[in-house]
Amino acid sequence: MSVAGVGGFGLGRPRARRTAERASRKVARNVGVPLLSIVLLLAVWQGIVVFFHVAPYIAPRPRAAILAVTQNWSTLWPLVLGTIRETVYGFVIGAALGLSLGVIMAKVPVLQRLVYPVLVLSQAVPIIALAAPLVLILGFSVTPKVVIVAWIVFFPVTVNVLDGLSHVDQDLLNLARVYGAPRWRTFLQIEIPATATPLFSGLKIGATYAVTGAIIGELAASDGSSLALYQEHANSNLNTAAVYGTTMLMTAIGISWFLLVVGAEVYATPWQRRTVARRTWRRAGGESDG
Repeated sequence: MSVAGVGGFGLGRPRARRTAERASRKVARNVGVPLLSIVLLLAVWQGIVVFFHVAPYIAPRPRAAILAVTQNWSTLWPLVLGTIRETVYGFVIGAALGLSLGVIMAKVPVLQRLVYPVLVLSQAVPIIALAAPLVLILGFSVTPKVVIVAWIVFFPVTVNVLDGLSHVDQDLLNLARVYGAPRWRTFLQIEIPATATPLFSGLKIGATYAVTGAIIGELAASDGSSLALYQEHANSNLNTAAVYGTTMLMTAIGISWFLLVVGAEVYATPWQRRTVARRTWRRAGGESDG
């Protein structure tokens, strides 16, 4: 083994340690700062209630709202699962529909000019007004709730995919044609990666509003128990702590779903954070001295 090899092996550990420290700081920053903002929000809430002597039936303290959730968790947990199920089904269907429609419209300009105004018109209809006809057509089941969530999600996904495919680097497309690349390979290896960033922008917008659609659907189309009806019942009984607690639960579902989409984006688009490929460090002992 050469001296350079020994030196390279000795420098490997400090380099690995620095890499681990940078990763730890990044995780602390990405996780610690959002947690700190939540703590500050709860502190502001507590401060407003205490300083202005807000009556409990108007705004409870954060601890009371949290206890209203934890003490009734056995009742709330099935309702939370139902809301999550509606959100996931509607989001997946809306995202798949938006992606497919965006690709088709980008590839068929005539269809784009024909369909795009209808898409804009569809979003001009208030969701709360759309819920009632859906219940009449689909009945009191999970279906109208899923349709409402999909209705909210598919439009931003469609628009962002269409915009992404419209701004693909033409030089890359021309180069692919010159080299005789099949259309399907050009689409998979050039157009789809170029559309990933706007696609995930649309998915994050949809994830933010997906829970809103599920709650609206529960208010309009639930014939039994649901998280939205639980909150409505608590409000009618002046159980303010439960009203605020269920609002916190709904918010937590929305934030969690948004974070899942962000995590999928980080995994699917590594080029946004790294301009070169990962380097794999080999032990110097595996290299020949020449």
